[in-house]
Amino acid sequence: MTPLPAFYDDLDASFAELWRLLADGVVHGRSGFHLVSLATLAAGRPRLRTVVLRAAEGEAGALRFHCDRRSDKAAELAADPACALTAYDAATKIQIRVEGVACLHTDDAVADAAWADSRAMSRVCYGTEPGPGTVLPTGDAYTLPGEAEAAITGRPSFCAVRVEAHHLDFLYLDRRGHRRAAWRRGEGGWQGAWLAP
Repeated sequence: MTPLPAFYDDLDASFAELWRLLADGVVHGRSGFHLVSLATLAAGRPRLRTVVLRAAEGEAGALRFHCDRRSDKAAELAADPACALTAYDAATKIQIRVEGVACLHTDDAVADAAWADSRAMSRVCYGTEPGPGTVLPTGDAYTLPGEAEAAITGRPSFCAVRVEAHHLDFLYLDRRGHRRAAWRRGEGGWQGAWLAP
């Protein structure tokens, strides 16, 4: 039988594993924590979509993804920055949920650094015309710039979204007994507890 992981009955190790997995998801596209689901609110109704995790800052307790500033998600987060992210990795049998507050960065050093670190093929998405969500007469009635052109035309539409986490939930599934833990950020830092799975 596979040995239980070191974090199994260790709350601090579970917290460290949560951030390690999120950081791993940033750099490994095949990780279950690379593509995460983002929930926002629009007119009191939840909206859900998938975003690519671009940064996981364990010490700061923050995550970052990118979006087009013309998108619905950018407008929804600007109107109400409360949001949630979740991901499940079947290989590790771990689900991570994050609740927090988003801050949109469009014309500042955070956005500039994120744009500079973006791959040329990713920048093409931000140069698409018309913008995301525009009704089209046919499926192909939009244009994509070339990679060189996108370096210029895409930047005005680029937005780096940094989510400051306020609540974390970690669920590990194992037939010998699941483990679930949660942490809330307070004035004194993170406070964690075990929860019934």
